[in-house]
Amino acid sequence: MKTIFYLVVGTFFGILMYKSEAASWFRIYEMFEFGSFHMYGIIGSALILGILGVQLIKRFNVKTLKGQDMHLKPKNKSFYRYAIGGTLFGLGWALAGACPGPMYVLAGAGYISILVVIFGALLGTFIYGLLRDKLPH
Repeated sequence: MKTIFYLVVGTFFGILMYKSEAASWFRIYEMFEFGSFHMYGIIGSALILGILGVQLIKRFNVKTLKGQDMHLKPKNKSFYRYAIGGTLFGLGWALAGACPGPMYVLAGAGYISILVVIFGALLGTFIYGLLRDKLPH
């Protein structure tokens, strides 16, 4: 039943991203050129909803679907890990024209070439998993 719930929520999110043009390479390009408010409005709305959601989770001590605590505080506060990870994420976003969520939306919309990007993202995640313990804390 949980799988069906996640499938429905994910499908709804994908349709919402596609219809709002948040997965559009042209909209993302416009954003990086400061040519349009469209993407900033979407990201700003997500930021506000995220802040409200985290506050509600903290206030009402919401648990996961498995009944576990949410653990909202990061365990590792190393500046370098976040700086390097954020830089790599940003470079990948700029090169591909899409961050992870829209990559799958574009694949679902029939843009077959995005599968190369998805493969690269999964490969990078796999390599990080292999190297994670060897990286400085």
